[in-house]
Amino acid sequence: MNGHGAKFERKQEEAIAALLTSRNVEEAAQAVGVATTTLLRWQKVPEFQAAYREARRTAYQQSLARLQQASGAAVSTLLKVMIDPSTPPSVRIRAADSVLEHSAKSIELEDIEARVAELERAANPKGGG
Repeated sequence: MNGHGAKFERKQEEAIAALLTSRNVEEAAQAVGVATTTLLRWQKVPEFQAAYREARRTAYQQSLARLQQASGAAVSTLLKVMIDPSTPPSVRIRAADSVLEHSAKSIELEDIEARVAELERAANPKGGG
């Protein structure tokens, strides 16, 4: 990218962070102290696009990790609702259906993982990478 060295790169890093946390491009540009047109122009530069994609990917992976950490509590809540006799029957049924649905999906994923592993072994019988 053309620019003014480290200060320019730092501004673009700040812009990527602002794009991840702002409601829109205008708000992100204002947070960084650049014109909206400048930020829109940066977004057309392949290196900026790649860095922004990587930052979004990282943020998304962190969000998924948080969801996985909360999954134990979610399952506990779902099971409590499902077996609580004071919970309305329609809610208990929905909770039970959700447990069954997620259980079936996990079995399907395990089956797919096993099939992929077997295909990988068949494609590379010597075990190398």
